[in-house]
Amino acid sequence: MRTAITMEARKLASTRLWWVLLIVMAGYMVFLAVLMAFTSVQAGTEVPASDPETTVLGVYTIATALGYVFPAIVGTLSVTSEVRHRTLAQTLLADPRRSRLVAAKMIGAVPVGLALGLVGSLACLGAGAATFTLLDVDPLLGSSAVWRAVGLSVVALTLWTVVGVGLGTVLTNQVAALVVILAFTQFVEPILRGALSLPFDGRLAAVASYLPGAAGEAMAGASLYTTLGMGELLVWWQGALVLAGYAVVLAALGRVTTLTRDLT
Repeated sequence: MRTAITMEARKLASTRLWWVLLIVMAGYMVFLAVLMAFTSVQAGTEVPASDPETTVLGVYTIATALGYVFPAIVGTLSVTSEVRHRTLAQTLLADPRRSRLVAAKMIGAVPVGLALGLVGSLACLGAGAATFTLLDVDPLLGSSAVWRAVGLSVVALTLWTVVGVGLGTVLTNQVAALVVILAFTQFVEPILRGALSLPFDGRLAAVASYLPGAAGEAMAGASLYTTLGMGELLVWWQGALVLAGYAVVLAALGRVTTLTRDLT
């Protein structure tokens, strides 16, 4: 098993795509953090913020709210690229145990996911703190809550890479998988969370907490969406279990459907 995990980690790390996405993610997070920090300070001058810590955490953890699409894509491509280029057959010839292959891919994606999580989270922290400082606002870098949120943001983004691997085993068509990821993360879930948070039934708002994006934000303990009144978050460990559950369920579904077919 160790050999299979090492092989999968090396295959993923040897591609150029992951570090291209890493650079794009870093730039995107810097842009969003600066924009959100500036916007929150400007809003605070009109309506003073009652909780400055909530304001800065919303900026520092924006990667878990809007940037998790990048690790999800990397994880998905670790499977769909092999199917597209027909190299998965060679992997299965070396070790035909498909359940072991799925597990190795999920574990092997963790180091790359960790790199994405670190860069994305630190980009938000650095850009957000610099913007707050320039605007003469305390960035609260001495707060343990800030560093805890950033650390858990790294873990959440890493876990999103594993979720991406699970999705890739279900949707092995690369174009279809990418369309689903982009559509769900950027449009479907935000719309669902907004709709479920409408004051119709309080139980619907609770359902929104179990959506994958909300679960990832719960791990960090802060959310851009909740500051806008779009639902509430689970406890961090509950969010971790929910997000890990999505990864396991997707991987299991892919194992009993896609990976039972002839992939040669």
